[in-house]
Amino acid sequence: MTSPLPPTGRARRAPARAFSCVLLALGVFGFAAAWVLVALSSGRLGSWMAILGAIDVVIVLRLGGWRPGPARALLAAAATACIAVLAIWWIIAAHLGAMLGLTPWGSAVRLGFHHAWTLAGIAIGPIDLLWIGAAVVLAAFASR
Repeated sequence: MTSPLPPTGRARRAPARAFSCVLLALGVFGFAAAWVLVALSSGRLGSWMAILGAIDVVIVLRLGGWRPGPARALLAAAATACIAVLAIWWIIAAHLGAMLGLTPWGSAVRLGFHHAWTLAGIAIGPIDLLWIGAAVVLAAFASR
């Protein structure tokens, strides 16, 4: 005979945690894609978008039901850094793909780490690093 009470504890939290992780992944990939669109339409890196990405991550973590604390702050900082890395990777891939006649996603999967690192070193200046660093710190503090 089954219990008429709803499940509690770990059994009840597992689907919610999976949903929260999927929500966070969609937020990271979606915002990185938005950053790429802004960068490609403006012709600049648009590193100020990292701040908006940090705010997006903080909101997604709160809506996803993540408990406040150091773990959520670390997750927010890591997710914000992932947004920046993905966006810069896709921006580089889109520019290279346009020159080589490839689609942006076709170029993104062919782009090697060393080539991307070299091009990122050329494209990213101190102000861009400042924006991205400030966004990571903002995400960590705002989500505590």
